[in-house]
Amino acid sequence: MHPVIQLKDIHKTYDTGEFEVHAVRGVSLSVQPGEFIAVMGASGSGKSTLMNLIGALDRPTSGRYWLDGQDVSALDRDELAEIRNAKIGFVFQGFNLLSRTSALENVELPMHYARSRRRADIGDKAVRALELVGLGDRLDHTPNRLSGGQQQRVAIARALVNDPALILADEPTGNLDSRTSLEIMGVFQKLNDAGITVVMITHELDIARYTKRNVVMRDGKIVTDELVKQRLFAVEELARLQREHEAVQLT
Repeated sequence: MHPVIQLKDIHKTYDTGEFEVHAVRGVSLSVQPGEFIAVMGASGSGKSTLMNLIGALDRPTSGRYWLDGQDVSALDRDELAEIRNAKIGFVFQGFNLLSRTSALENVELPMHYARSRRRADIGDKAVRALELVGLGDRLDHTPNRLSGGQQQRVAIARALVNDPALILADEPTGNLDSRTSLEIMGVFQKLNDAGITVVMITHELDIARYTKRNVVMRDGKIVTDELVKQRLFAVEELARLQREHEAVQLT
């Protein structure tokens, strides 16, 4: 089985007119099906640029990139857009939902761009995706009638509907409180347990402990790439918080 992501000596340089910015410097990375990886680093480390490259939102200056076995390094803009919609489900910090449309319609949207998807299947598939993230009873709710955590669940459901090879999440808990962040990590862990590959960009060390592998960048390079020791599980942490809450209520 081929890797979902295979990067080989990837460089990305931006020309500002006055000088060149070397955002990514010779990164090689392999992500196998079913992995759950956090990519971390301080501002300016190159992690956001790497996310854009992995997400086929940008092309490397040099190096090779295979996405689900297909070399995408030199694809043009239209070809990148097509493979992006087919192979990658995106989850963003700001949710990026359409404000005047229902949860169901938000989730249906990517399927309208998938040429292989039959229109008759779209509604059923969107309902199943929302049920998977625990929002089967919120199908007709617009974003302003949903909490931040529920909006992020809609965004995750939207990322799932085209059966992508990869879910790419950019700071998915950045706008959420601690408990809601745990709930969202629980959703990601559940999806990953079902075999879905997840790559998450985050600067939060505690959130990274819910993934299986941590990749740390600095100055455009990968400086560490390690399996998570003493991994945390969201279901257990939420249960602990509930016990603590109940104990406080009794005192």
